[in-house]
Amino acid sequence: MENENTPTPSPRKSRKGWIIATIVLFVLLVLSGIFFFRYYFVFGEGVKAGELNYMVHKGYIWKTNEGKLIQSGFKGKAGVAVQSYEFEFSVDNQKVADSLMRCTSKTVELHYKEYKNALPWRGMSKYVVDSIYSVQSNY
Repeated sequence: MENENTPTPSPRKSRKGWIIATIVLFVLLVLSGIFFFRYYFVFGEGVKAGELNYMVHKGYIWKTNEGKLIQSGFKGKAGVAVQSYEFEFSVDNQKVADSLMRCTSKTVELHYKEYKNALPWRGMSKYVVDSIYSVQSNY
């Protein structure tokens, strides 16, 4: 037998709860889509070549691999004939980072992916190198 003191939910309250749950779900989906686009969507990819200036493993909480590639030979502003360009990047693959550690001061070709923003555990740069195409000695 049913208890007469138990209130039955009114249709208005259950509909209000359904609308709130739908709105919350929609907002969570939109926010997760924005998060994916800003941090995991590959915006561009390409190849950079130049002299590897340094490769370091650093960080406070997440230790990441960071490097700098010096590209030279670009035309500068008026009065400057040659200007170098520095390409700073992160490496999230430890094998690639170990290989690059042994290639400082050599000319390398690196394939990279560009993201809209950096993640602390992926590296400090929005450019992430994922493979080495070639290494040439400068001697």
